[in-house]
Amino acid sequence: MISQLVSIVAIAAAVGLGTGGAATAAEENIQLTAPAANGLPTYVAIIKLVTAERLGKSWREGCPVGPDQLRLINLSALGFDGKVYRGELIVDKAVATEIGWTFADLYFNRYPVERMETVEKYDADDDRSMEANNTSVFNCRKITGGTGWSNHSYGRAIDINPVQNPYISGSGTVYPPNGAPYVDRTRNDPGLIHADDATVRAFEGRGWDWGGYWTTPIDYQHFEKP
Repeated sequence: MISQLVSIVAIAAAVGLGTGGAATAAEENIQLTAPAANGLPTYVAIIKLVTAERLGKSWREGCPVGPDQLRLINLSALGFDGKVYRGELIVDKAVATEIGWTFADLYFNRYPVERMETVEKYDADDDRSMEANNTSVFNCRKITGGTGWSNHSYGRAIDINPVQNPYISGSGTVYPPNGAPYVDRTRNDPGLIHADDATVRAFEGRGWDWGGYWTTPIDYQHFEKP
């Protein structure tokens, strides 16, 4: 894994948590840096505090975790166009560093991610985010088809390239609908996730489960940390 080859730089930064936060004292931003490799520029992931204001509609009072338990990661990602861009994810603070390292593995394996934006940019509407093929983690919402909190509400589940890796319900309904052509898992389009490929191994090696191994529903886009 890339995490065996990188250095960690801690950058002190005084950041107030604001509304919904639990502290205003200075904390550290963490920068994860992996040297250039495989023809790609240096990988950088920066982990920061996040406020209720920044979370927008993705968080509200009554959610199972507060902003103080979440972190914003700004990280390098390889787009479908082959260009490197900066993406953003909001995650449980307990898994922020390992998410940073996992995406370093994906980056240097040249796994492309079309879009990586926090879901308040879609009014926290999961359907809109999936339709846009947006990769995301935190969204305070109920589990699909149920009443309990989704693991996304804890920042411990991630959906990656939802169009190429759709969710298939027990009745066969496909989410997002524009992911229907990719129910055929014999395809090898960029961004597809297959059993035991480098993307699955990068997550599984850090204790994450893949929804593509489920039977009802099947959730090819989904990884979660128990």
